[in-house]
Amino acid sequence: MKPTASHLVKSQTKASSGIAGFDNITGGGLPLGRTTLLVGGPGSGKTIFALQFLVHGAQDCDEPGIFVAFEETSPRIVANAESFGWKLDELQEKSLYFMDAQPSPDLVQSGDFDLGGMLAALESQIKEMGARRILFDALDILLLLLPDQTAIRREIYRLHEWLSVHEMTGLITLKADGDQTSSISQQPFGFMHFMVDCAVILSHNVEFGVSQRSLRVQKYRGSSFDENESPFLIGDSGFEVVSQTLSRLDPKVNKERVSSGVQRLDTMLGGGYYRGASVLITGFSGTAKTTLSGAFAEAACLRGERTIFVCFDSNSSEVIRNLASVGIRLNDHVKSGYLRMFSARAITGSAETYLVRIKALAKAHKARCVVIDPVSARSKSGNDQMTQSVADRLIDWSKGEGTTLVCTSLLDEMSDQVESSSQLQISALVDTWIHLSYLVQAGERNRGLSIVKSRGMAHSNQVRELILSDAGVTLADTYTAGGEVLMGTLRWEKERAERVVHEAAEAAAKLKRVKLETEEADLEVRLKSLQAELSAKQIEKDLLVRDTLSHEGEISESLTRIQELRGADGETMAGENP
Repeated sequence: MKPTASHLVKSQTKASSGIAGFDNITGGGLPLGRTTLLVGGPGSGKTIFALQFLVHGAQDCDEPGIFVAFEETSPRIVANAESFGWKLDELQEKSLYFMDAQPSPDLVQSGDFDLGGMLAALESQIKEMGARRILFDALDILLLLLPDQTAIRREIYRLHEWLSVHEMTGLITLKADGDQTSSISQQPFGFMHFMVDCAVILSHNVEFGVSQRSLRVQKYRGSSFDENESPFLIGDSGFEVVSQTLSRLDPKVNKERVSSGVQRLDTMLGGGYYRGASVLITGFSGTAKTTLSGAFAEAACLRGERTIFVCFDSNSSEVIRNLASVGIRLNDHVKSGYLRMFSARAITGSAETYLVRIKALAKAHKARCVVIDPVSARSKSGNDQMTQSVADRLIDWSKGEGTTLVCTSLLDEMSDQVESSSQLQISALVDTWIHLSYLVQAGERNRGLSIVKSRGMAHSNQVRELILSDAGVTLADTYTAGGEVLMGTLRWEKERAERVVHEAAEAAAKLKRVKLETEEADLEVRLKSLQAELSAKQIEKDLLVRDTLSHEGEISESLTRIQELRGADGETMAGENP
């Protein structure tokens, strides 16, 4: 496990170097009041590192410094450093002193000298300005002029003792050729490496035609440190070490959602991406990776969020023009200032260079969203292992800053496995992975979109057709037909056939419904007729009953009347008819 800043034990006081990343891997900087050896080949950045250390002390730490130059003259050093914006002219007035100590031709011829006179002059300067830091740049120039090994050791011990007595934070730079470790031990002053309290080795190599710079702390007495090589670069602001340790081991987790720029994709994701998440969009060439990235960038700008869009395979003006054809108007947001676009060819620099530049661009623009299209382009920059590490750190950085990161990656067309075809193999680290593909059917090539994974959210598992038009980007309706997922003309034909079948079924059902309604109407007519006939029969029956009762009543009344008329006593004789 690589140590992080929280793991490094600060067992002694450190002098901040002012070099981004270096203080992180050393737990605070160079040893205060002790001597550090800085070794590297030509062009490795020794003088820049050392001068930046002095400038930081003078500007920010109230520690004036002295630059003792054995090789280049001080005016040339100052001129070379002007591009870094350090304002050396102002510092030289009171807090930064340059001493030209280049050996004179007479001294070179005689070879009989020591450091006593120079150190005495430095003592006076230290007292005058209260210097706390001192640099001996290219000391090997002077040491190699000494007549023998004994003289070299004597002067080195003299210098080391002098630094210890004055409790100065000293930095000595030496040249080394080839492999720095072996060349140090082979040179006459190799033992100096064992004498100092801290030793830093700089290397500058060319791998696969691409410049690769790295730094390694080889020793640091009384302190733990990151022992691994760390890449660095020399940029507009000077020396910068790309620390491979995490600045935040437990970044804040955000539950807020942000739109992908495609409404139906947001629905598939259950509301969009998480803010601060890392999103990977993979696919072969032409599957609309840049288009989806552009849709996200446009949505971010419409929310009022500053965004940067880094293009590796195309220049920004081409991307703006191309995306306008599908309704994505990035140029409006460039003009408003919310969007900044940058074009870069990964083949022209190392992966570390672009990591630092992307971080610097995001910081300068105060970006909340970053788009890199494609991140796989950095695989062209050589050293696959280092490039993989840079991609990992890019994701770690975005999480630590709470920046929503969308990266595209071109898949290896020779691989049949999506999981193994991403050139940087970062799919395991990202939070959301969207895969774009082609589906070739019936002589057509159609685009498909699927969500391979999206941590912390329920998401659709269906392959959806991605549709691009001048009206924008969208997804086809959810495919509900049986069998394999069809796209384009085949889907249209199948859906049309299903519509024909459905319409025929509806027509048959309608015909059946009409027939049933007709039969129902006939039955209702018959029912009404029967009900009328039934009513007539009931009336006839009622009349019959009434007539019968009336007739019986009349007969009874007649008999009674007859009896009365005949004077009958109301009784009848036996056998006599009434």
